[in-house]
Amino acid sequence: MQSTASPRANRGPAAAAENRRALIAAAREVYADGGLAAPFSAVAKRAGVGQGSLYRHFPDRTALAVAVFEENVAELEEYISGPDRTIDDLLDRVVAQAVESTALLALITADLTDPRVQPLGERFAVVVSSLVEREHRAGRIGDHIDAEDVTMAAGMLATELARTDPPARPAVAARARRLFAAAFAPR
Repeated sequence: MQSTASPRANRGPAAAAENRRALIAAAREVYADGGLAAPFSAVAKRAGVGQGSLYRHFPDRTALAVAVFEENVAELEEYISGPDRTIDDLLDRVVAQAVESTALLALITADLTDPRVQPLGERFAVVVSSLVEREHRAGRIGDHIDAEDVTMAAGMLATELARTDPPARPAVAARARRLFAAAFAPR
């Protein structure tokens, strides 16, 4: 008996960019749902691609986490470029991204000297530096605050949210934001 269903056509290299995007989106979902205990192969399954495609794009979980955070940093770069954006806006985005990428955060922060991870930190530092300069000029933060302080605060916030049970995250984020506002205020 012949099957009338046609097999999924292999589009080869033409599908590479689409597959990569699908894998990144699937990783966000898989690891948000199952944490790092979720099988790496579940990402391919959720994306609707073969495991070969997964491993061609991302040879390990850290490579996949880097790709997710590259998108996160690109989003921050674009968002914060608006002239009216503030440190509060940055921290809002950090909270949203940390909640969405909680499990992958552990992979990124496990080895900050990993050559795949370092450029992310450098790009984030540029975003924060430009924002801190703008906030100083506007008088919204004190001269005692520098870009490294804000970078540390963002990292502390993301890490704390990653360790917090999902229902408690909004309250923890609000508490941290109050602490940062008091610490950053002009004196």
